[in-house]
Amino acid sequence: MPQLVIPRAADVDGLPVKRVLPRRERRCVGPFCFLDEMGPVTLAAGEGMDVRPHPHIGLATLTYLLSGELVHRDSLGCTQTIVPGDVNWMTAGRGVTHSERTGDAARAREFVMHGVQAWVALPPESEDAEPAFRHQEAASLPVVEVDGVSLRVLVGEAFGAESPVPVHTPLFYVDAVWSAPGEVVLDAALGERALWPLAGACRVGGEVREPGALVVLDDGEPATVAAEAGARVLLLGGARREAPLHMHWNYVASSVERIEAAKARWAADGFPRVVGDDGPRAVDPRA
Repeated sequence: MPQLVIPRAADVDGLPVKRVLPRRERRCVGPFCFLDEMGPVTLAAGEGMDVRPHPHIGLATLTYLLSGELVHRDSLGCTQTIVPGDVNWMTAGRGVTHSERTGDAARAREFVMHGVQAWVALPPESEDAEPAFRHQEAASLPVVEVDGVSLRVLVGEAFGAESPVPVHTPLFYVDAVWSAPGEVVLDAALGERALWPLAGACRVGGEVREPGALVVLDDGEPATVAAEAGARVLLLGGARREAPLHMHWNYVASSVERIEAAKARWAADGFPRVVGDDGPRAVDPRA
């Protein structure tokens, strides 16, 4: 039977989120070790999202918006506004600092903020990789049409298509939208697989699944996901992580020593500063 993972309510600098991964009952799906759905929440004129400068090691962050917009800034000197359908992919490697804030133009009006933030754990051999940032516009991402379902391959490879976003480990992350009743098959060869319903109900293994729970599919067996028009589901997963996985705050690593070194480095102000964002730094809540 598929495993159901119920998210907990959390907030990111005041913005309500559903924290899907990690949870006690499921730490990761393939290399995906963190998944937050932000909102949807209506922000009045003058309000916005302000994720202060904070560090990362050992992971790649993936920001995908359904509505609203964000301005990404990082210690590499990258400044990028992300809008719905685009992908922001930042490889932290040995260490990077970034912030995500609502831009001035968006902040001047009422808008709905809704998006998903994911982290992908880097394999041990890539943990010391050079930090990098990649922005991929929506129009450049492959879309596969199957039985009334539009499958936008955001990162990785699935359904015979491959995203241009460079990755360090086999994975897939797909935005599936039903324009008519139909179904898609998630092949067992994709590795560990899960789905996060965003809108409408879907059916998996004869059971109806609605927004509010991550559905982790059984290993080794193909699974059919069926839905009616209007449904929207994120499909994600990849090769099972065999290396140890340690997480603390914004750090991911295959060893406790790497985590402890990152904690000491941030406390000593040893991470590079975000270019163009001189606001107060985030504080490790568990330091």
